[in-house]
Amino acid sequence: MHKGFRALDSVPHVLTAARILDPVQVYSVDSKELPNPNWLIPGTPSLDQQRFGDELLARHPFILIPSTVSRHSWNIVMNPSLAEGLYELVLQERFALDTRLNPPHQ
Repeated sequence: MHKGFRALDSVPHVLTAARILDPVQVYSVDSKELPNPNWLIPGTPSLDQQRFGDELLARHPFILIPSTVSRHSWNIVMNPSLAEGLYELVLQERFALDTRLNPPHQ
């Protein structure tokens, strides 16, 4: 997440659709649990935001966290090492960035 166009357009990425076998394994992050409420405002993630996410993913195979882009949506993030055997692969495909989103500078 939040890689930026340079990484998304120059490094291969894979999109994965998976079915979580036991929903109890999903840790849901309450917005009140976030140290800084501004973390829910769209923008470049801070170092502390990244550390917070890294710490959650070190402890939980799946985290469900409010989206900063869509106020009524959530993101699920997976730690593949901890989640091994806890999900079923549904689909994988190469990510293809629409190049119109990253035009050359004029």
